[in-house]
Amino acid sequence: MEAIAFYLGGLGTGLIAFLETGGPVLLWIMGVTFFMWVLMIERIWYFTFSHPFVRRRARRQWEARTDHRSWYARKVRDALISEVRAETHWGISMIKTFIALAPLFGLLGTVTGMVEVFDVMAFTGASNARAMASGVSKATIPTMAGMVAAISGLYLSSILERTANRETEKVADELELR
Repeated sequence: MEAIAFYLGGLGTGLIAFLETGGPVLLWIMGVTFFMWVLMIERIWYFTFSHPFVRRRARRQWEARTDHRSWYARKVRDALISEVRAETHWGISMIKTFIALAPLFGLLGTVTGMVEVFDVMAFTGASNARAMASGVSKATIPTMAGMVAAISGLYLSSILERTANRETEKVADELELR
């Protein structure tokens, strides 16, 4: 932990203190949030830079065909649209899974923090508030962190899903049946 604090400077010491106050579950929440945001940034990168090529490739393959009316042509069109849909929706279900996992890990932190509070109460008695404070912080901070992590990804994931649906529909409209 000290190595992280050394590389990050003052931010690192604050992060280390936050992680120690909230308990080990915060590392899991931090990992889930990191992977969720990596996937969301990858999807933004895909729609900005890669998707135009995928769209053109599908259109070129469709326009290279001479037959656009037969049953076989319709199945080829459906396959092209399906390929584009698979590429545009890649990772979105995993992002949604991470969004759902973040508050669950927060609840896990709540449970482990409350277990610590009850351990302190059993060992020292119910009157020692200072001894219980560590467990209470380990119960509340992961809950807050899990909710913040989920909310941070919720808005962008819905935008990414709408974009994926819209781009798939655009490709379907471009592949005309003549």
